[in-house]
Amino acid sequence: MATTREWNVRIFIFEEEGTTTARAVLDTGESTITGRGVARCNPEDIDIPEIGDELAASRAMAELGRQLMRVADRDLQGVGAGPLPARTQASFGWPDPNL
Repeated sequence: MATTREWNVRIFIFEEEGTTTARAVLDTGESTITGRGVARCNPEDIDIPEIGDELAASRAMAELGRQLMRVADRDLQGVGAGPLPARTQASFGWPDPNL
């Protein structure tokens, strides 16, 4: 049986005095996970807010991805899948069987 789920990610961006902070919130309908990211403008650089937004948002989403992977790893262990040996551990998802 095929199913479709929709997970929503909202990104909130705050700028203040050369520092941009982003918060990415994943809502699965059953739980939420939040990632945070920061970007600071070098005082010697031209302040282009869009670049700060992009950097902070991408860092927040990267942290969100790492947290989601940790949740998946814990869930796998909860059903007896256990951790992979260190030499074959995949950075994300299932391991490469050729390693």
